[in-house]
Amino acid sequence: MISTSTITFLQRLLGLEPSSQLVLDFLNELSSTVEAPSLTPQIKSFSDVVYYNYHALGLSLLFKPTNGYKPKSGLKRAELEEDNLALESLDIYNIPISTSEYKGPKKKTEETAFATYPVLPISLDLTQSTGEENKSSGSITSESAGRDFVQHLGEPDRKGGGSGPSSGSIGIWCEWTKYGLLVEFGGVEAIGPQAWERGKDAVWKVVTVFLPCIKAQA
Repeated sequence: MISTSTITFLQRLLGLEPSSQLVLDFLNELSSTVEAPSLTPQIKSFSDVVYYNYHALGLSLLFKPTNGYKPKSGLKRAELEEDNLALESLDIYNIPISTSEYKGPKKKTEETAFATYPVLPISLDLTQSTGEENKSSGSITSESAGRDFVQHLGEPDRKGGGSGPSSGSIGIWCEWTKYGLLVEFGGVEAIGPQAWERGKDAVWKVVTVFLPCIKAQA
């Protein structure tokens, strides 16, 4: 059995092709936890990026073309040159409980098609991915909120969103570049002019896993 629920393992998938054995093993193990899963992804291809969306698994894989390959838009999987695609990042989805409490205008988006990632909690085994011996590991559960991420990861390197009227604002997000994590938050706490005051209680909506950027020590 592979460790599908650790950040370190997920980052090991980065750079691999869609049909690499480790990626296939990961998807097969993940699908074994879901009733009637489909391992046929929805493909969205563009010249600079290709998405493999596994809605029932709460997972979207973003592949970047390599070796000068430029896919056409609207390709099917069989039409792609998968040996010229490398995994750039993974989006893991969650459905915050507080999202159902939002009474404002609702917009139909691609995100509404995703289920919650089935293998939770996800271990924040960051001592392995960053080499920092004194960092608390912690984990991501379906109820992890802004305060939990800050407790385990410290203050984010970048953050944004949460401004403007509640009907049109972007939810708050935080990025920990050195850990390779971007977290988008959902629910009423994550939107509107007071979003950052309420953000500690906002539950995560999407966690994006990418390659950590670790600055060289002087």
